[in-house]
Amino acid sequence: MKAYERVIQLILFISAIIAILGVILITYFIINEGYPVIRKVGLLEFIAGRKWAPTRGVYGIYPMIIGSLTVTAGALILGVPVGIGCAIFLAEIAKPGIVRIVKPGIELLAGIPSVIFGLYGLTVIVPLIRKLFNNQGFSILSGSIILAIMILPTVINISESAIRSVPKDYKEASLSLGSSHWQSISNVIVPAARSGIIAGVILGMGRAIGETMAVIMIVGNSPLVPESILSSVRTLTGNIGIEMGYASGEHQQALFATGIVLFVFIMLLNIAANLIPRKVGE
Repeated sequence: MKAYERVIQLILFISAIIAILGVILITYFIINEGYPVIRKVGLLEFIAGRKWAPTRGVYGIYPMIIGSLTVTAGALILGVPVGIGCAIFLAEIAKPGIVRIVKPGIELLAGIPSVIFGLYGLTVIVPLIRKLFNNQGFSILSGSIILAIMILPTVINISESAIRSVPKDYKEASLSLGSSHWQSISNVIVPAARSGIIAGVILGMGRAIGETMAVIMIVGNSPLVPESILSSVRTLTGNIGIEMGYASGEHQQALFATGIVLFVFIMLLNIAANLIPRKVGE
């Protein structure tokens, strides 16, 4: 039996090493391909440059960074309150019958391909914004709405699990002291679950900032610094997705360098997802 357990442990150890090795190889490949352009242009000029003109050897990704951040921020503003509210409803208010109906819908939402969200945005959200604001419709706002819908399953599922994991004694103690049901939820349960809720929000943010296909279809893809939420933008992922098909030489290296910046963003979000909830929990 002990020999069998050692074999299982060895297999799991090898699996972990393969996973880590995969991340290391991807990191090395991206840095190896993209660093020459960063070294040539300069890190500050590459990140803070406002003009992207690969045919003239000008590589500034500041507009794409702002585009990614604004679209992601809009998605969080629209999606997080809805997601947390839905999680509270499912965990503390809804009857089991309603939960059995709503939960599969949320899981189905998580399984819909991103291109379908893009098509929905292209045929419904963009025309609606065009009609309401009398503009082109392809904008930060349209991208934020679609991304807000896309991050809902992540925020809802993780937040609901965090709320359900709060010991029932907390709620019972609050009720016994004369608090109402809603007061117990808002003042006791949600604060106790805040570390898990914050983790869900951060992971939702990572989902939003890393989305490509749906965003390409509805934000307009203009490599300019946006002036308002109705402006057309291009995101970091969109920049790579649009131009990688025909890029070559230094242009292709610049797209890999864009991938390095995006990779750093995602790594920082993953680190925050592990560290911030732990600190908040303390």
